[in-house]
Amino acid sequence: PALLTRPQGTKITHMASEAERKKVALRRLGDATFSKVDKVSAELFSLTYGAVVTQLLKDYEDVAAANVQLEKMGYNMGVRMVDELLAKASLAQCASFSETAEVVAKVGFKMFLGVNVEVAAATSSEFRLLLSENPLAEFVELPEEHSKLEYSGLLCGVLRGALEMVQMRVECSLLRDTLWGDEVTEIRVLLKERLVEEFVDDDE
Repeated sequence: PALLTRPQGTKITHMASEAERKKVALRRLGDATFSKVDKVSAELFSLTYGAVVTQLLKDYEDVAAANVQLEKMGYNMGVRMVDELLAKASLAQCASFSETAEVVAKVGFKMFLGVNVEVAAATSSEFRLLLSENPLAEFVELPEEHSKLEYSGLLCGVLRGALEMVQMRVECSLLRDTLWGDEVTEIRVLLKERLVEEFVDDDE
């Protein structure tokens, strides 16, 4: 009798379809979570952020220094925002760094910015986020003297702060930006260390 053999690629196809189902589920969770949060108009949000960036440039009179401050500002926001995300989205612990990437893209960005973000080049230690829409940069053009401004660097800080609160020390960098003439805004997230939560005995 002929031996039954599994067609080549069946296991890979099954794994791929499972990954797609998870992405769809996360996208739906992001939509549901977004519906629970208070909204502000995109124009007001963009103009308010623009005023903050303008003030930083006036205060520091240096683009590089303003970039540092925007990232720090984002970090402080991310530290606080992660609690709201975990509470409203009822997320389970991620099994891998690439799964973390999908949660950040499909749930986090959707909940706080109302945009869909794609994940690219995800590995066990790195991923990239591609934003075809960026509410921070609406109605904005960078003058020549500020062409090196990392206008969306705030997002890098938010990611660093939020992930640190869930025991992941990461390095985030803005690789591309629509304000620099690129087609999309691209953020690289590199895992540097998994932190160990320390518990202090109250009796000590």
